[in-house]
Amino acid sequence: MTGLEVLRWIKSADLQDVPSIGRLLGMKFTEVDPGKVTMVLTTAPDFANPLGSVHGGIAATLLDSVMGCAVHTTLPAGVGYTTLELGVNYIRSVSTQGRTLTATGEIIHVGKTVATAQGKVHDDEGRLVAHATTTCLILNPRKAAEAAGSAVVATVGAPDGPS
Repeated sequence: MTGLEVLRWIKSADLQDVPSIGRLLGMKFTEVDPGKVTMVLTTAPDFANPLGSVHGGIAATLLDSVMGCAVHTTLPAGVGYTTLELGVNYIRSVSTQGRTLTATGEIIHVGKTVATAQGKVHDDEGRLVAHATTTCLILNPRKAAEAAGSAVVATVGAPDGPS
């Protein structure tokens, strides 16, 4: 399946028994379109930082997830990605008492080896909580295997290569 197909399947499936960061935090897909993904979660007391508001890592995780998944929607079957860089700007604190956070990620650029995306988190009053950008490395196992195979052939076939 393509990245878009995988994420649409996850959105429609009941995966409550499958361990994941989404299950742990209660994140749910609400929108999965080419180049754009939206997720929501409801804050809880377990999300508290030492000051009693939602820990910034919750917003960062939401942002990393929606931006990475936005990139994933553009990838063909068998091609993955991983976050290389994540830059988050926090705007306001959020209560741990059942507030709904909505995060949306959108691609900026998808190339052969690198993709970039941006994301925003809003609270249930529509206020911006945090925004971010990311750089993702595109992981193509077929191209990596081909490159590794070429390197082995070149080394073995070289006059001073292993015998």
